[in-house]
Amino acid sequence: MTGGFSRRDLAALAGMSAREVFLYEEGLRAASLVQVERLAAAVGCRPDELIDIELGRETLADLRFSVGLTLADAADLVATSAAGRELHVSAETLSALERGEPVQGHDWGEPVVTGRLVAVLAKIYGVPTRMVLDAWMRTRPHESAPLVETPDRGGPSRAAIAAWTSLNERQRVYLGEIMRDDRMTAAEMWMRRLQRLPVPKAAEWRQLPLALKGAPTQTGYTRLQERLRRRGVHDPGTGGTVHALARRGLVVVTEDVIDHPVAGEVVRVLVQITRRGRAAARAGLNEPVEIDHEPHLLSEWLWGVLVRVAAAEPEGLPEDRLAGRSLFFLGVGYRNSGGGPPSRGLIESVAVLAAGGTHVEEYRWRLTDLGRHHVAAFVDLYRRRYPRVDCTGLKVSSDS
Repeated sequence: MTGGFSRRDLAALAGMSAREVFLYEEGLRAASLVQVERLAAAVGCRPDELIDIELGRETLADLRFSVGLTLADAADLVATSAAGRELHVSAETLSALERGEPVQGHDWGEPVVTGRLVAVLAKIYGVPTRMVLDAWMRTRPHESAPLVETPDRGGPSRAAIAAWTSLNERQRVYLGEIMRDDRMTAAEMWMRRLQRLPVPKAAEWRQLPLALKGAPTQTGYTRLQERLRRRGVHDPGTGGTVHALARRGLVVVTEDVIDHPVAGEVVRVLVQITRRGRAAARAGLNEPVEIDHEPHLLSEWLWGVLVRVAAAEPEGLPEDRLAGRSLFFLGVGYRNSGGGPPSRGLIESVAVLAAGGTHVEEYRWRLTDLGRHHVAAFVDLYRRRYPRVDCTGLKVSSDS
């Protein structure tokens, strides 16, 4: 590690004691992320050159180290993105994120928003989005996975562009916020499916609460109203604006009656964006035509391999029962051919000791912690996507 420096000189350059450097060199103590960065700066190398990162076990900090970025540098780059500004990302928040500690802020609990951060980090670190997502799930195993969006870059139709052009600025803001609230609600329904919670029919949840007919001091504001308030366009003209969009066939406005805990029985105004309205908003705001919320899922072939390993838990699958290219995509310590990215690290080869622990009797393939988390989180999606894969006997508990 010393790179030609004496231990004392290196310690002075890194702002540490000589004893600390000795303990790190001998492997008697693990250096913190900050200390690794200080040592790397003192020696004149990248942080990742001082640590041993096993393929398929990368954490968020490992990915940052691999490109030689400090927390401050990474935070500065993230802050230039829309996701970074939305989440108020700083070196402190990135540090907490990498340590698996709670990050303060309402939007940090929104998988759609953190999914955008995953995409930004992937771009900064120069790795596939799924690598950042997997590293996130390793680092923060007790949280819901971020909802990464992969857009279909198909272009808008002429009719959609014409519909957007016909709107005034206020109407455009309203339509855009209604579309974004619809998208966030769709993501919430997707997350409910992952958690095996009941999901209402789309015809029901796509009717978004716009307003409650009562004094705001009693009824409060709906989420959509809060969005419009932040844009500075929520005022007595709301009804006229929404009905103007309805006359153009861009939204549908309905009403129902609910029992409010404070105001009692109140009329609720609902708004639902139509296909035409969604197309117009996407065209005007340069949004993708379609969103894929499942870019992190495996191919049908790899899912079938993962199911075989999962079904053999906890004993594991004999090593000779699994071979070929799948290991380069799933196994810890493997890398895809041609210098591609490391495998996802969903399975690992584990030594099985003979009775008495005298020697290794055999090796078996077992799920890693991330592999268990992946199966438990996404098994329902896989079952719908790949119905031909036999999941009989599959173990889906993330605690096994």
